[in-house]
Amino acid sequence: MTAPVTKLLRTIRLDPSDSFVFDPAANPGEWAVPGGFMFDADPATLSGRQKQAFRAGFLGLTSFGWSTLAVVVDATAQERAGAVDSLARFLVASHGAPSLDAATAAAEDEIAYAESLSTHPAQTLIALHRTVNPDGDLSEQFRTLSKATARDDAKMPCSAGAFAIVEMDDDPALGETVDLATLTRIAQRGQP
Repeated sequence: MTAPVTKLLRTIRLDPSDSFVFDPAANPGEWAVPGGFMFDADPATLSGRQKQAFRAGFLGLTSFGWSTLAVVVDATAQERAGAVDSLARFLVASHGAPSLDAATAAAEDEIAYAESLSTHPAQTLIALHRTVNPDGDLSEQFRTLSKATARDDAKMPCSAGAFAIVEMDDDPALGETVDLATLTRIAQRGQP
């Protein structure tokens, strides 16, 4: 077996909500990147499931669907190369990249970005909140959720805190949360 050389992100599904929230939803276990490049249009023009993908979606690199959460995992050089290749071919086929070489360079950048988010211990969950700043620039904030002993880290009774939020930055905007229950209700009603 080839030894891991890096850490990357994989899509994960803790419950069926992604299948209600996103169209399409990524399958669990796909290599993942934040995928902000997928949103060329003015985010104000997005609605419904597209808006949910913009707000909180990681892009899976097999289905090119969306996932609310990604998990940090060890990856081999071959797995990393496969993720780059999959994304590069998608950029040529679906985003008009002028050549596979140009697409591979862009895919390398996106995979490197995913690697920079994967410096946490393996099995750490990552959540994303994407917005557009008043100046029009895309902003992505990430939260980590890691396994923790409820009594020590969450200060909750044993079964009440399977995961604890780990703050990564002092940015006040990071106080926002991803509310899966609300996202699911909105998606089921077909509202933005």
